[in-house]
Amino acid sequence: MMKLRIFTFITLVVFSFGITGCATVPEEHKGATTGAAVGAATGAIAGAMLGKSGAKTETAIIGGLLGALVGGAIGHYTYDVKRTRQETEQKYDYQAAQGTMVRIEGASAEPAMFNRGEKTELAVTYAILGASPDAEFDVTETREIRLGEELVGKPEVNVRRKGGTYTSRIPLVLPADAKRGTYKVLVTVQTANSKDSRETTFMVH
Repeated sequence: MMKLRIFTFITLVVFSFGITGCATVPEEHKGATTGAAVGAATGAIAGAMLGKSGAKTETAIIGGLLGALVGGAIGHYTYDVKRTRQETEQKYDYQAAQGTMVRIEGASAEPAMFNRGEKTELAVTYAILGASPDAEFDVTETREIRLGEELVGKPEVNVRRKGGTYTSRIPLVLPADAKRGTYKVLVTVQTANSKDSRETTFMVH
């Protein structure tokens, strides 16, 4: 009876994600795990069930894995504060007259070389500043994953940020039958008034 109940619950969750294509999950500061669910990608159930409750804000990973990456999984979104607003202003010699500034400092896949069925983390470090010290920004982080000219994934995260420098990560688990080759990842971070992009790659053996 217990096995039947568990199976029924999982079936309902899968059905729900299949319809919506995304899920809303909590976000916490300082590298805390943020639950994330992605439409067609496996791992959607784990993402939804492992998200922590009680957070002040919410976010979701929208989009899934396509083509060569179908059957893989997108894991929990996490981020860390790398520099405060004041430290970021000093680094960039920022002046209020510049308006909203978004600057990607680096994007990477860690590790950048791995085997099919293994995991990498798509990381991006970026600075964001605005004229008001108390300003908050609606930020969209997009990671377009391509194999050759084929778009094989496009996880997107919508978050709210104060001024500062952040490093965020999305774990990506490739399916065991993923195509070998060099995958390109175009990372874009944008607000209503500013954006920046950076490309990185990873190689699958």
